[in-house]
Amino acid sequence: MRDTKSAEAFSEAGNFLPGGVNSPVRAFGGVDIGPIFIERASGSKIYDIDGNEYTDYVGSWGAMIVGHAHPKVLKAIQTAAQKGTSFGAPTLAETELAERIVAAFDSIEKVRLVSSGTEAVMTAVRLARAYTKKDLIIKMAGCYHGHSDSLLVAAGSGLAEAAIPSSAGVPGPIAKLTVVIPYNDIDAAETAFRIHKGKIAAVLAEPVAANMGVVPPVDGYLQTLRNLCDADDALLIFDEVITGFRLAPGGAQQLFNIKADITCLGKIMGGGLPAAALGARVDIMALLAPAGPVYQAGTLSGNPIATAAANATLDILTKQDCYQKLESSAALLQAGLADAARGANIPVAINRVGSIMSCFFTERKVRNFADVRSTNIKQFKKFFAEMLEHGIYLAPSAYEAMFVSLAHSQQDIEKTIEAAKNSFQMIIDK
Repeated sequence: MRDTKSAEAFSEAGNFLPGGVNSPVRAFGGVDIGPIFIERASGSKIYDIDGNEYTDYVGSWGAMIVGHAHPKVLKAIQTAAQKGTSFGAPTLAETELAERIVAAFDSIEKVRLVSSGTEAVMTAVRLARAYTKKDLIIKMAGCYHGHSDSLLVAAGSGLAEAAIPSSAGVPGPIAKLTVVIPYNDIDAAETAFRIHKGKIAAVLAEPVAANMGVVPPVDGYLQTLRNLCDADDALLIFDEVITGFRLAPGGAQQLFNIKADITCLGKIMGGGLPAAALGARVDIMALLAPAGPVYQAGTLSGNPIATAAANATLDILTKQDCYQKLESSAALLQAGLADAARGANIPVAINRVGSIMSCFFTERKVRNFADVRSTNIKQFKKFFAEMLEHGIYLAPSAYEAMFVSLAHSQQDIEKTIEAAKNSFQMIIDK
């Protein structure tokens, strides 16, 4: 199925782009094959420049919850674009989008629109430090929160110790302001607060980890983080860039009934265009410029085309019984994949929360990044390649999620399950 045009395009791109891509995972380095170049998309399908059709479970990394090129979203974009593509000035659409976010999240009273998840989280951390007048941030190993310096860090040598840089160009003194602990480890969280008592500005967490593959919170974990923050006058920041508006209208906070102090949003709220946001209580948001001393600005923040796409997407999610459809489609897919793996006698653990899931090639439960790293990555790479040959486009990394959209039909799900049966069998045969 896969041929030469994408290979040639990747080679040509390497002459002008570092690694041939503009975001590392797109290079398919995690699956040891060359990437496919996409020409167009519609509904649940994407089409590469060789003319191949794929059922898409990447969905622009979760953003395309209503499917690709949805007519209502396209119409909103076209209408907005005809009036101008960027003003660098206030618009009514920005206020409309902010009102929608405030209405959806009980923990949010005011919103700042930005252009990316990285920018949202970076600003949230700065805001938390200003509000608490403390410096340390706790994050969880394996959770990606964008590429700002203080968050591109790895665990230090000891439990709850200061982090070390995980990227060249990140100064050690900046990394030391972040403490990295394992996800889902209540004892580690309590130890970090005990060691650094009175110094922690915020805990930054994905309420459902989705950047190491999907890893749900264990019972009591999120409430423990909430309690620890309250007891030490720290803020709880939830990175809901992936989970916001996907797991429920009010994101993971609605699903697990835990309120964050600051919430970071992106992906879905942009309707496929570059848009993100952070939101919090009035007293926290009052610190942001121009109302307060915490500086943040962006020429394209609240871009009129992006806000048009965002409002149209959220309107679709509001007016349809969509979350029930997403749940039923994802549950059907999960059950089918599990049956296919059992039929081939291949151990696979499937973690799913709502319409996001991951297949881990392992017999054990996957509850943190160490568990993820212990899975059979070689089998995943073979599975990915076989599924791609059968016209199923999965995330090209064992550390990413599958995303089900409203556009995925029962026929799509059945085709995917059949492809999985064949792919699991091919792993055995090879």
